[in-house]
Amino acid sequence: MFVAMVAGCTPDAVATASDGAQIFQSACVTCHGPTGKPTEAMVAKFGVRDLTAPEFRARVSPALVEKQVHAGSKNKLMPSFDGLLSEAQVKAVAAYVAAATFVR
Repeated sequence: MFVAMVAGCTPDAVATASDGAQIFQSACVTCHGPTGKPTEAMVAKFGVRDLTAPEFRARVSPALVEKQVHAGSKNKLMPSFDGLLSEAQVKAVAAYVAAATFVR
């Protein structure tokens, strides 16, 4: 199951996208959900971060998201997107996540 989910995280569909929201919808939704709130199963099985959580919203910045996208998660469940997204795409999706007003 994890392999299928990571495969769903690949940004192939956004190879030329430059809009942060579009990149998020194509590359991040599989794990983080369309509104930034992952399903309970994703949180329980893989520790997927809830991007709508007040503690995360209070400290999120484009630089924090860029670092996470480049490095992946410490537990290695979120893959690194280095080489899969262009630097412009990383910056676009990071700006989107940092500024997004996700619906809880």
